[in-house]
Amino acid sequence: MLIPPDLILETDKVLLRSMEESDHAAFLALAKQDYDMWYYFSYYLGDETQLKNWMEMAFADKKAGTRLPFTIIDKASGTIAGSSSIGNISYHDLRFEIGWSWLGPEYRSTGINRHAKFLMMNYAFEKLNFERVEFKTDVENTRARKGLEKIGGIEEGILRSHMTMWNNRRRTSIYYSVLKNEWPHLKQTIFNDIILL
Repeated sequence: MLIPPDLILETDKVLLRSMEESDHAAFLALAKQDYDMWYYFSYYLGDETQLKNWMEMAFADKKAGTRLPFTIIDKASGTIAGSSSIGNISYHDLRFEIGWSWLGPEYRSTGINRHAKFLMMNYAFEKLNFERVEFKTDVENTRARKGLEKIGGIEEGILRSHMTMWNNRRRTSIYYSVLKNEWPHLKQTIFNDIILL
């Protein structure tokens, strides 16, 4: 089963739909609200040109079949909250990465991220029957690392000097994963309050 390019995933709180070019203005407005957040991101999306380039890469990856970039919608307000992606898709190895994730400041610590991660993991394990979902983040990003641990991510290893950042910093990345045999327990505990639509 291939991931459809127009895939929509939703809970009672969050809707994930395929990213569109028309999302640019809303993304830019959100991204400009917190300059410090972009220290950990490969691009500074508060800059119009960098955001445009980042979106163009997302669309190119989608066309190549290696990534599906989502726009995250807060269903309570109907507004765009941020973005995340299913990427580095390997049908042969039965795995993909959840990443390229960010939320506007007002949408953090609201449960939106947990719902979005749940939707993508649930799709991997229950629809695609994949064996593994992986995540990576900046080793310095304590908030993201704690967030990945809260959703059941198991720390795996560090890749030194792994990525070039928009501010010319070299990022050291840390990987986390969730495996298919761990999913039933996580779904019944960490995610037991989420209503899948």
